[in-house]
Amino acid sequence: MTTRALTNSSSSQIAFRYRPTDSATGVSRDTAKRLAAQLGVDETQAIHIALHDMAMRVLPQYEADDGTLSAAQMEQIKQQAPQGTKRSVRSSLFELNSNDKLTA
Repeated sequence: MTTRALTNSSSSQIAFRYRPTDSATGVSRDTAKRLAAQLGVDETQAIHIALHDMAMRVLPQYEADDGTLSAAQMEQIKQQAPQGTKRSVRSSLFELNSNDKLTA
């Protein structure tokens, strides 16, 4: 292996140390082994699964937008959006046509 290959492979790894006991910020080796066994994977894969689950919960799953809309953009939306009588969802759900009759 060349020196460059050694450098590249070692830079993509980190040291991982288990905690002596389980806590809110870490787990013991015994817990990691039990979790891996339960999932049917090795300890490394269990760590990857845990990190993936956390990333999905914590990190945004969409691209950041450009911030708030300008007044010109809002005006353009108002001009293009259909304008009509404002109605609440509740009123439109329960309105009856003149031909419809309530039945009990």
